Amino acid sequence: MTIRRFTGWFGKTDGTTDIEFSLLAVPFIFFVIVIIELSLMFLGDAVLNGAVYDASRVIRTGAAQQSGDPETAFGDALCSQAGLMLDCDAMEYQVETLESFEEADLEPEFDEDGHMIPVPFDAGAVSDIVIIRVTYLYPLLTPMIGQFFADSPGNTKLLMATTVMQTEPYDFEEDE
Repeated sequence: MTIRRFTGWFGKTDGTTDIEFSLLAVPFIFFVIVIIELSLMFLGDAVLNGAVYDASRVIRTGAAQQSGDPETAFGDALCSQAGLMLDCDAMEYQVETLESFEEADLEPEFDEDGHMIPVPFDAGAVSDIVIIRVTYLYPLLTPMIGQFFADSPGNTKLLMATTVMQTEPYDFEEDE
């Protein structure tokens, strides 16, 4: 009689689905969170690259140089493109004039906190070669993911966009 009572448990499958779900739910939810966070990080990188490309047109066409304040004109153009996804105040940029394209160093120098070392803003003049570097420390929300993907202090991932270009001959002064 008691043997029959124990052997009857082996044939039952009433709670099998519940037990399997409870074992798989935690890893499944973790992977869903990882996919969402990494997707947002890659979207932020794409937004940053697109914003730098679009904002560089302000310098390339001379609109920034001909405005009263080239740095503000560039910063406003950059923020108008990336401001919906990224914090404009956290973006750092360097704009420098170069002698030649070969002189372009795509990697900026960073301090111990992961921030770019500031250089004077120089948007150049007509037909100058200009390098634009923009960095953003993307905050990773999940600490566990930050252990694997963070490369900067404070559980952040460094996103960087760089473009090197020659400004157009935008000198449109009318001859009198």
